[in-house]
Amino acid sequence: MDNVITQTAFSLPNITNFYKGKVRDVYTINNDLLIMIATDRISAFDVILPRAIPYKGQVLNQIASSFLDMTADICPNWKIATPDPMVTVGHRCEPFAVEMIIRGYLTGSSWRTYQSGKREICGVAIAEGMKEHQKFPQPIITPTTKAEQGHDEDISKEEIIRQNLVSAEEYAVLEDYTYRLFERGTQIAAQHGLILVDTKYEFGKKDGKIYLIDEIHTPDSSRYFYADGYQERFEKGEQQKQLSKEFVRQWLLENGFSGQQGQIAPPMTDQKVEAISNRYIELYEQITGEKFAKADNQKLLQRVEKNILTFLNTL
Repeated sequence: MDNVITQTAFSLPNITNFYKGKVRDVYTINNDLLIMIATDRISAFDVILPRAIPYKGQVLNQIASSFLDMTADICPNWKIATPDPMVTVGHRCEPFAVEMIIRGYLTGSSWRTYQSGKREICGVAIAEGMKEHQKFPQPIITPTTKAEQGHDEDISKEEIIRQNLVSAEEYAVLEDYTYRLFERGTQIAAQHGLILVDTKYEFGKKDGKIYLIDEIHTPDSSRYFYADGYQERFEKGEQQKQLSKEFVRQWLLENGFSGQQGQIAPPMTDQKVEAISNRYIELYEQITGEKFAKADNQKLLQRVEKNILTFLNTL
């Protein structure tokens, strides 16, 4: 298929490193710049699924790029430019080995943990008697380690500092940025009829300065509920109408796949791929309040490489 990008192998000048993540291909230029391509790969339970999703990369990149701009007054971020709908160019930072996950509601994996009987997540105590999709009195931060491969692991603030993954002083900064970014994301979501339920932020350092890196407030890194009808559905014990990747996880669970060793992901029909694509576009339009303009996705690889080279020639 030439209307999706599943992988790249660009011949860019002065490449000093290449990293293939679950979703993004990242080129380092002169050990100073990162060129991040949001491919159309989709992952769940830390496994890359067998089919790519048209326009998913464009959706993720444009949402993240927009939110980086809208939160730049809160903390410095890595973005320099977006030369293509699927590409962001920015500062190369040394990433912290933790992801800052913040939750406003008891749902998803936190609810599954709670259902198992645990009343503490990442060192944070959770009250008895809570229900699925219930709002926490205050948002909670439940960090994970950032795994190069395989599953990220829950970890407490105290353990992060004890293991010297992040110093106590740096963690205080990450914590402050995380709360403030989530508050801004919550405000923006509310303007568009959404609830920002939970999300994750990643940070890095360059020249002694802490930057927000990677994506922000996308459907891959965040969960959104529709605000309209939330309270009624909650009181009835019904599932929330949501825009996130959780619907993909639920479909996989219903088909006996949870990312465990030896399991094989269920086949994805053309109809399933189209449905997932439409859900990503729906989130883009809902969270931004703008109509999604589909970029020309014929000869995608050639377009993306050309736009990157054109940008690099301006430096």
